Amino acid sequence: MTNPAAIRLTLHESALAGMQARPKSLARALAYQAEEDVPEAVAHATEEDFQDVLYTSHSTDQLVELWRKQLTQWDYAESPGWTDTEPRTDERRAAVLDLLRLGEETKKRLVELVPVPRTAGHVVIATEHTPWYTPQSQQGRTWYWPAYRRLLTDKDWPGIASLDAATDSVVAHLADPTSEEAYQSKGLVVGYVQSGKTANFTGVIAKAIDAGYRLVIVLGGTLNLLRAQTQRRLDMELVGRENILRGAAEYESDYADDPAWSKGKFLTHGGLPSALGGFDIVRMTTRDNDYKSLLQGIVALEFEKQEPALPLHDPRNLHRSSARLMVVKKNKSVLTKLVKDLNKIKTPLSEIPVLIIDDESDEASVNTANPNKPDAERTAINQKISELLSMLPRAQYVGYTATPFANVFIDPSDTADIFPKDFIVSLPRPTGYMGVQDFHDLDSPLPSEERTYANSNERAHVRDIHLSSDEDDTALQQAMDMFVLTAAMKLYREANGLGDRYFQHHTMLIHESVRTAEHRELLGRVTRLWWNSGYAGPSGRERLRELFETDLAPVSHVRADGYATPPSYDELAPYIGAAAMRIGGDDQPIIVVNGDKDIETGEADFDKRSIWKILIGGQKLARGFTVEGLTVTYYRRRTNNASTLMQMGRWFGFRKGYQDLVRLYLGREETMGKKDIDLYEAFEAICLDEETFREQLQQYAELVDGKPQVTPAQVPPLVSQHLSWLKPASANKMYNAELLEIRSPGKPIEPAAYPTKAAAIKRNTERWRPLLDSLGAPPSAFTTQPGRDGSRVRTFQGRTGVVSHGELVSLLGTLEWERPGHFAPHLTYLSQLDGTLARVDDWLIVAPQLSSVGRVEASILGSVPLSLVRRRRQQGKVSFGRIAGLEHRSAALDLVGAGNSPTDGGLQPLVGPHRGVVLLYPVVEADSEAEVRAAAADGAADPSRVIMAFTLIPPKSAIDSGRQLVRFRTKDSSQYGEAIIPNAE
Repeated sequence: MTNPAAIRLTLHESALAGMQARPKSLARALAYQAEEDVPEAVAHATEEDFQDVLYTSHSTDQLVELWRKQLTQWDYAESPGWTDTEPRTDERRAAVLDLLRLGEETKKRLVELVPVPRTAGHVVIATEHTPWYTPQSQQGRTWYWPAYRRLLTDKDWPGIASLDAATDSVVAHLADPTSEEAYQSKGLVVGYVQSGKTANFTGVIAKAIDAGYRLVIVLGGTLNLLRAQTQRRLDMELVGRENILRGAAEYESDYADDPAWSKGKFLTHGGLPSALGGFDIVRMTTRDNDYKSLLQGIVALEFEKQEPALPLHDPRNLHRSSARLMVVKKNKSVLTKLVKDLNKIKTPLSEIPVLIIDDESDEASVNTANPNKPDAERTAINQKISELLSMLPRAQYVGYTATPFANVFIDPSDTADIFPKDFIVSLPRPTGYMGVQDFHDLDSPLPSEERTYANSNERAHVRDIHLSSDEDDTALQQAMDMFVLTAAMKLYREANGLGDRYFQHHTMLIHESVRTAEHRELLGRVTRLWWNSGYAGPSGRERLRELFETDLAPVSHVRADGYATPPSYDELAPYIGAAAMRIGGDDQPIIVVNGDKDIETGEADFDKRSIWKILIGGQKLARGFTVEGLTVTYYRRRTNNASTLMQMGRWFGFRKGYQDLVRLYLGREETMGKKDIDLYEAFEAICLDEETFREQLQQYAELVDGKPQVTPAQVPPLVSQHLSWLKPASANKMYNAELLEIRSPGKPIEPAAYPTKAAAIKRNTERWRPLLDSLGAPPSAFTTQPGRDGSRVRTFQGRTGVVSHGELVSLLGTLEWERPGHFAPHLTYLSQLDGTLARVDDWLIVAPQLSSVGRVEASILGSVPLSLVRRRRQQGKVSFGRIAGLEHRSAALDLVGAGNSPTDGGLQPLVGPHRGVVLLYPVVEADSEAEVRAAAADGAADPSRVIMAFTLIPPKSAIDSGRQLVRFRTKDSSQYGEAIIPNAE
């Protein structure tokens, strides 16, 4: 080895390999490795040599890539033994660099090349596996990942460090493509709706083919437009111009009519990769052509071997072979052709390392056939995926979705199916992403009367649709006015700093139904409204002025994030006419998208032209398809399927430069069957369920003694506790993994399934009598610190009392629940806090007192007067959602040492090292304050009307040294490891 760069890279790989436990002196490690393993590297075994190279390096150079991966591991490490600094902070990076004993100049240059990542890390739930993909042992030729990373860097794409770390985790849980023994790994990556999942699987593909995977099959949705969209993205950012042309003229490219092609936005390698020391990607599909069964297709599938006597997966063959890439639609005939052709090629299928990426994996891929029916066959797409997995023993399957529940409820005992048996990766919320949380005020401590455009997402972005009749178009007209007004705002911002054509697209989506006939009727209504809107006349301008002054201007004033905002309507007025012309100047302001032809003809193809239009659509615009520039949405679509409802949220995504302009007009009284539903409440309920699921994954992802607390097969019981509307499995099956115990040191425990029948409610209330009697002391004042949501320092009064641990556990053990066993895993944990697992001496009972003008206070079974809390159960559930106020929880967390603030000095007598906190709320299920008052006649509450709801927060110390947070038991020990087993009944 005489190449200095190669010698230096090998030396640093060896040095970092000895630092897996903790960072150590780099100079000492380099000197040791040079002497022991790389004698010719002595000249490069100094910090000075490292510093000199860093000053001439690019962020994608191999040595920088090596250090980026190692620094990222240290940056993200949770509670390492070598520092007490927080992850992803300047303090953590400084601690790492100090332990490496680097000079100031070297530190500075490393931070410039590898900035400290700020975004939250991904979460991994996985079975144990043999590590093979590490910074020090990566095999193959690193060509396509550095090229993709360079493209993202040049675009100033945010979150590259997070993407690098997450894609490393996914590839690491695949099988080693060069291994002699074939293994088929199956996993699931969970992102957010329209949040950049494509960027993640593009990175995974790049790293996988660099490592040796030679056939990549991307299942790109069920529609031609989705498949073509995915193909174009991969061609532009991964495959590159040279692999697309392969010697042909520019005008012969299938992207010759694509503006991005002529503007040089497609990745370039500087030549055909195979001629530059890399390897080529051979495309088996193009933007316009799905996989076709042709003779040349079969020939192209043949893999070349440099050493014919060795299998293809041998490194001597694998790393000298081209990779094949195909993006195919989830269509039975297309997948049948692929299966047929694979069976014809001469290369043994058992030798080919294959990666299958399933985009929107919960759609079409899941087997929905009823297993109760005799001779039930798989659904068509699932059958074809199953055939591919069966015939390709080295195939790795990775599903991508934002709505994961259908995938985790697949029967894992079906080895030919797509249950993610090996890993589930939950991606972090990306920087700059506008998701469901940005339209809701989850956990806001502010009462409704204190909410403003500045501190309330709902007030800023959501507008209610209340219709007096089916012919009432008032809300639709206002939404269209807002669309024109925001179009003018975009033109204003282009003229005041952003530059011409900064906003390539500006769209409004109207989604009321999936039925084509109703789309035609809606087109007539919207067309009539548009041409009668009078945007060029005084009536239209007056409506726009009023909307600007009462809605758009107040919101943008506090949420524009530095982007230009006109001080008055008169300054915006000159842009109104131009905006209306951009939308309807061709006499076609509206596009109906209910079929592939609308995109294939270019009408709604965002890749081929700038689109400023109103879109009317249904299913074609619901799943996976990105509506670019979406600013105003008018949504009234009803569905009782949560995954479908969440995927309809096309208003989620990245809204750089116009997030303050986004408006969601949402039906609040929509009829579905025999009941009226509030779509805003429905979205909020789904959001809470999904966030709880992600929080659970994060909580249990930490390894204990190097072993996982939860495996993918044990995830379904976690989900089923929170999603009563979603059946966890078919009626003749049950979970084999039973959730036995949930340990929550320093974490709120808030039960959900309170009884609904008056007799059970009364019995539970009477059981609380001894603890209610303890609340005799005068109210105490609790103070919470200001939050990032704009909330002020808040003070509330609370009645307090102290009960022994034994008294509380005895009471909790007698309570009745609407879902038997619901509280059992928590009770198992609490009962062990008598010294068996850890010690809790007593509990502080806090009954917060309300301060609102209309509050109702009453005695409960002779107690001191307590504030009665009004709540309604969530639609379709037995739970009320979250009971405890955010300020109450914050104060309680501070008391048990798990909060962000020191305990108020005046409350020190209430604090103890082995004391937990109980937040107690007498809840009356009611729609109005009058109903609450009716439940407390003459100052005494009816015990059959008062639900004693509570939140428990054990002290942070209430855990043993093992830190295990969750335990399961196997219902049928003969089927240990299976998540679902046939019901014995």
